[in-house]
Amino acid sequence: MTIDDAPREALRGGPRELLRWVATGAAVSRADLSRLSGLSPSTVSQRVEALINQGLLEEAGAGQSRGGRRPRQLAVPTGGAVVGAIDLGAHHARIGTLDLSGRVVQARTLPVRIEDGPETVLGALLAEVTALASGGGAVSSGGADGASLASGGGAAGALRGVGIGIPGPVQHSTGRIVSPSRMPGWNGFDVAAFCADRVDVPVIVDNDANLMALGAHRTAHAEMDHAVYIKAGTGIGSGVISSGQLHRGAQGSAGDISHCRVVADPAPLCSCGNAGCLEAVASGAALVTALREQGVPVDDLTGVLRLIDDGDRHATALARQAGRAIGEILAVVVNFFNPQVVAIGGRLADCEPLLASMRATLYERCLPLATQTLLIERVATSQDIGITGAAHLVIDHVVAPA
Repeated sequence: MTIDDAPREALRGGPRELLRWVATGAAVSRADLSRLSGLSPSTVSQRVEALINQGLLEEAGAGQSRGGRRPRQLAVPTGGAVVGAIDLGAHHARIGTLDLSGRVVQARTLPVRIEDGPETVLGALLAEVTALASGGGAVSSGGADGASLASGGGAAGALRGVGIGIPGPVQHSTGRIVSPSRMPGWNGFDVAAFCADRVDVPVIVDNDANLMALGAHRTAHAEMDHAVYIKAGTGIGSGVISSGQLHRGAQGSAGDISHCRVVADPAPLCSCGNAGCLEAVASGAALVTALREQGVPVDDLTGVLRLIDDGDRHATALARQAGRAIGEILAVVVNFFNPQVVAIGGRLADCEPLLASMRATLYERCLPLATQTLLIERVATSQDIGITGAAHLVIDHVVAPA
C-alpha cells in the first residue's frame, strides 16, 4: 500500500510528512519531529532511521543542547536524490527535476508535437529529464525557453523516479492511455512499460488534471480535506481531492467532467462522438471553433484570450457562456461532493469574464449550505504546478512504507 491509499489520519507523522518537515526547516532534530507529529520518540527514531537508510535524510552534525546531550541534526542530503517530472501538453511539455520536498531544482519548457506519437514524444522527453538529473543540459533562470533553476544550482542527484502527466484519460493502475481525444496514435499505449525499458527507476503515470490538483493541493491547500481543481485550457478536466488524498475512482476516471452534457442549442459535436459535451462547448478549442464560425479570424487560444483582453464583444460573450456551462457542471459536483475549495487553473483561468460567470452560476445553482464557506479561486499560476504534482506522486511512492 502506498501513502496515496492510506487514510488521512494515518498520514500524521508518516515518512512523507517527516521528510517534508525536515526539508522545509520546520524540524531539525528527532525531538522536533516528535513534537510536531505527536509520535513517541522511539517511533520517530525508527522512521528517521529508515529514511536515512534510504538516503532520503542524513545527520548533519550536533545541534544546541537544551540541558542534555546535544541532539543530532537532520537534513535532506544536498545534491542527493531527485525526482524527474514531465507535464505533457499538445504543443509543449514542462519537464524538470525536483528534490524530495517537492521543490523545483531545474525546469524547462520544450516544444512537442503530440501527433508525432508516444514513442517519439516520450522518448525525447525521458532523455531530457535524465540529462537534467545527471547534471547535463542545465539552464539558467529566465531563459528564452521558459527555463528556471532553483537556488540549489545545477547539482546532479540520484534519480529516484519519474512522474508523467498525460493530457488524456489514464488508467493509473496500469499506466495505459484509454481513448484520448486529440492524441492520434496514443490510444492503448502502455506508457509505464515503455518508460520502464528506458529508465531504471519507478515511473508513475497519471492524467494531467490530477497532477495539477495534487500539486495545487500540496502547495496551497494542504490543510483542506476536500477540493476540486479544474484545468481549463485547450481541453477541460478536473482533479478531485477527497480526505486529503487524490481520488481517482475505480478505473482512474474520477473528475473527468469534459464529457458531461450541458444544455446547448444547437449542441456542437464532441470529439467523443456525443453532442453538447462540456469540452465541445466551453474549452479553449471550442471557443476557437465558435469564433471562426462567426467569421472572427483567430488561430488558437492565445488569439482568443487576446481578443477578450481587447474587449471584443464576440469573444467576451462566448467566454461568459463558457463560464456558465462550466459553472452548471460544477454546481452538480459541489452539491454532490461538498468540497471546501473549487479552484480553476489552465490558460482559461486568467479569463476574467469566464471566471466571473462560472462563480455566479455556482452561487446561483448550489445549495446555500454547500457554498457557505466555499472558496472559489484561481490555481496558483506557476507553470511548474503540473511537474510539482508529478513529483509528489513519485515522492509518495519513494517514501511509502513497505
